[in-house]
Amino acid sequence: MIKTYNIKDLSVDEILAREENAVDVSGIVAGVIDNIRKNGDAALADYTEKFDKVKLDSIVVTREELDEATASLDEDFRNILRDAAANIEHYHKCQIKQGYAVTDKEGVILGQRVTPIEKVGVYVPGGSAPLPSSVLMNIIPAKIAGVPFIAMATPPGPDGKVNPAILAAADIAGADVIYKMGGSQAIAALAYGTETVTAVHKIVGPGNAFVAEAKRQVFGKVGIDMIAGPSEIIVLADGTCDPTVVAADMLSQAEHDRLASAILVTDSEDLAAKVADELEVQIPLLSRADIARASIDVYGKIIITDTFKRAIDMVNELAPEHLEVMVDDPFAVLSEIKNAGSIFLGKNCPEPLGDYFAGTNHVLPTSGTAKFSSPLSVDDFIKKSSYLYYTREALEKEARRVNEFAKREQLTAHARSAVVRFEKDGK
Repeated sequence: MIKTYNIKDLSVDEILAREENAVDVSGIVAGVIDNIRKNGDAALADYTEKFDKVKLDSIVVTREELDEATASLDEDFRNILRDAAANIEHYHKCQIKQGYAVTDKEGVILGQRVTPIEKVGVYVPGGSAPLPSSVLMNIIPAKIAGVPFIAMATPPGPDGKVNPAILAAADIAGADVIYKMGGSQAIAALAYGTETVTAVHKIVGPGNAFVAEAKRQVFGKVGIDMIAGPSEIIVLADGTCDPTVVAADMLSQAEHDRLASAILVTDSEDLAAKVADELEVQIPLLSRADIARASIDVYGKIIITDTFKRAIDMVNELAPEHLEVMVDDPFAVLSEIKNAGSIFLGKNCPEPLGDYFAGTNHVLPTSGTAKFSSPLSVDDFIKKSSYLYYTREALEKEARRVNEFAKREQLTAHARSAVVRFEKDGK
């Protein structure tokens, strides 16, 4: 049964807290990474046989396997995948950045170049539920950014095959190569390369605690998108909302994971009571009822505030991954929302729209990190270089000041570099 709290009874830290992993994930992952670095494909094969229970002749997915996977799906779902991909592409194309040049000073050009990361690795988990949506969300922005090489890694099943929906999505999105490998060993292989796996410059995509820890440990050798925690949703609702709908939307995230968090923040005691009752009606109807039950009982919360303004303040303090603003005029509230990964406005905008089809990205900051980070976007797959050009005359105007600045920092080589060209001329 979900617990109901007065806003005064809870701190932000208490709401965001998750259980600690009893396993030494850090030590195990460090050993895996070291083994992959030293032994490459041989270590990768050993881990695949140990954890995925399959011995593979090749970890590279063939064109025939892609075609077979796509053909195995019904036409309706193939069309849904293509339409979802088109929506994601349409939204993310608006994020394309251009370089610029500043030329308003005579003899001086200052600018910025925007170039794609050359090699990107996308991790897609296997687990209890296939996630073709994650394939689209991670690969399509990279393609739009112009990344020339995108490798996808995903674990094989015991039959040595990858879920066909995942392969079909990867083909639609435009992956250049797909590797049958999972877990922390896949992250290590993407970061350091093996005889078969091409090393990449950045790794993105969700995963379990071992995958997240591996991304943490290879950061610096490669870039990463984020260290994602369990899924979260906050429904910000007033007394006009339908409790059946509110409960259904909360459960859309609770069924993800036992550690997932589904929270209702409201100024209506009546709505709070009705949603609590409705959750008990709906949970037994779910295919993943045991997971949703554990999530709601441990991490689910209903928080009652004395005013709706205080409810908004609580949302901003929590900085949720997903936020549903369920009021009649959500745009009046939007300007008050400072911290959230993705904001679903109004009573007809359920969170799964963003998960699958609308076009916004579902790779989002969790655990309060929306206070300082953003959804996955085209920006995650580009890098920027500044450039500058001075004519001799333009440098001569500034050389003395650069020289003096450097001397104040006691960097005499810097100082001389600014004026040495003119010393040769006797100036």
